[in-house]
Amino acid sequence: MKKILIHIYKYGPDNPWYMARRLLGESGWAPKYKEEEIEEACKKLEEMGYLIRFNGALKKSVTSSVKPWLKVKAKELDHKPKGIYYDLSKEGKKLASQLYKEYKKRSEGK
Repeated sequence: MKKILIHIYKYGPDNPWYMARRLLGESGWAPKYKEEEIEEACKKLEEMGYLIRFNGALKKSVTSSVKPWLKVKAKELDHKPKGIYYDLSKEGKKLASQLYKEYKKRSEGK
């Protein structure tokens, strides 16, 4: 669940299908995590008050820099793909900020 909060803090609102494939900058078409587990974790985080759910198109601009090809696709389609997206609540941003700082320290320490 920590990885999900850090991912959304770093890359912006995202949905479970994409997060299963690119959590924290992973790449590739094959999922690195089970989509069902990501969805369950998002629901738990939502119940805890850390995430907010959006249904449908979130906004017209693509938020993630992990997938630059979607920026081209978004310009062509003039919208962000529909689906369920999760974003951080106010409390979620506070927690994710602390987790991200710890994550960066560990990453830099390797």
